[in-house]
Amino acid sequence: VPEAIRKGGERARKAMVTVPCNDEGTIYHTIIGSYGAGQVLLRPASPGTGVIAGGAVRAVLECAGVENILTKCIGSNNPHNVLKATMDAIARLQTPDAYLRRRGAPEVSGTTSN
Repeated sequence: VPEAIRKGGERARKAMVTVPCNDEGTIYHTIIGSYGAGQVLLRPASPGTGVIAGGAVRAVLECAGVENILTKCIGSNNPHNVLKATMDAIARLQTPDAYLRRRGAPEVSGTTSN
């Protein structure tokens, strides 16, 4: 059992991703993550909204430090598929600076990431 716990911790550290959040504690843009038959819609929310999510999505977003977000599970509500769809969406989020850099435009100031 201790060996399994150690291996699980190692895999979790390797799978960590950075969640880009703005100063209001929300994500920069709407995104849909998918895995299998499950899809998760993540939408930015205004300050004071809180984390409007259920189950696995709420746990992931609270651990990531997102304070204001709206979510919707589309298709399958299997917790494993929803969790992996949420991680897919988070991994594909990008800051305005990263988006503009990829397009070759000048950067926008005042963006941060958690």
